[in-house]
Amino acid sequence: MAKIRRMVLDIMKPHEPSVIEYSSKLADLDCIDGVNSSMVEIDHEVENIKATLEGDDIDYETVEDVIERLGGSVHSVDKVLCGKAIVKELTTPQD
Repeated sequence: MAKIRRMVLDIMKPHEPSVIEYSSKLADLDCIDGVNSSMVEIDHEVENIKATLEGDDIDYETVEDVIERLGGSVHSVDKVLCGKAIVKELTTPQD
């Protein structure tokens, strides 16, 4: 199976812990080199964040376990990049 190099996750989480703590805990994983998280939506019960994870061989199960231990869940896996290199995406005028 090809190594996962980048993932974009839609995460549903409670208000606490903060997006900062989520990002930090994910970045602490051995399989993660960096995390970029942004708040997408906040309502009275949960927050929705978009997290981009990058590493040489991301272990999805480990990532999901950390998210669940922090009280959240993976709402969707929006993007996965696998293989020896990260393929650059072409942009179109509407992007």
